[in-house]
Amino acid sequence: MEPRNNVTEFILLGLTQSLWGQKVLFAMFLLIYMVTMVGNLLVVVTVVVSPTLDAPMYFFLGYLSFMDAVYSTTVTPNMLIDLLYEKKTISFKACMTQLFIGHLFGGAEVLLLVVMAYDRYVAICKPLHYMTIMNQRVCALLLLLAWVGGFVHSVAQFTLVYNLPFCGPNIIDHFICDMYPLIKLACTDTYVIALTVVANDGAMCMVIFVLLLISYGVILHSLKNLSQEGRRKALSTCGSHITVVVIYFVPCIFMYVRPPSILPIVKSLTVFYTVITPMLNPLIYTLRNAEIKNAMKNVWTRKCK
Repeated sequence: MEPRNNVTEFILLGLTQSLWGQKVLFAMFLLIYMVTMVGNLLVVVTVVVSPTLDAPMYFFLGYLSFMDAVYSTTVTPNMLIDLLYEKKTISFKACMTQLFIGHLFGGAEVLLLVVMAYDRYVAICKPLHYMTIMNQRVCALLLLLAWVGGFVHSVAQFTLVYNLPFCGPNIIDHFICDMYPLIKLACTDTYVIALTVVANDGAMCMVIFVLLLISYGVILHSLKNLSQEGRRKALSTCGSHITVVVIYFVPCIFMYVRPPSILPIVKSLTVFYTVITPMLNPLIYTLRNAEIKNAMKNVWTRKCK
């Protein structure tokens, strides 16, 4: 079904109208994107190749890095190209594609973080039954649920926007195609749709964030039953997970649990969770995890010989 509109492309205002500022941002974001791709792909390859990283935690971490790499690629290359041109345009189909893929991988990543929290709960609170509970079949099923949840979330968002009538205004005061900027351009009353976005994105982020905080609270409370060495290792692992959860969810909650308006801070927060966070995740996990660092050394020194 074709959308009811006569708009074939959108004009993006981007992050800044200053040509000098665009050059500075291009250099900065190009470096960030390169670090993001190298860091995440390094984690993926290390988890796949290294025989020592066969625990479920690393299975999920490998997929988290894969999702981060694709999620960043959905946004950053197009933004880098736009920073080289004074007029920034994106076709209607490309805009819808970016919206769909962004929410697919973003939604799947949110649910994967829940799966990783459950994995840590079982590992720390039920260590004797860990390998029985988190067997290969269960891990594959939990990963599939994350993908299916992300797909359902993305289809719901895509359907809302794709069927809106766009009859003229096509200037988006943003650097990506996202729900609120697109809703503002629709030639119809979008109050109910905006509430649906809040219920879908905002409530999803808020509820999952609270559940994750509660789950990690339970995990941290159970650490008193571990030895000092076990407590130190568990705190290091959980610290990494909690850090990633906070830097991912806090901007998302602010973005979607609010009225549909484009505030100056919104662009900065969008940059943070679409460009910066995918770069930080592999750094946070690798710098705080001795097993991953050792596995990387072994894998890459072996390949260089």
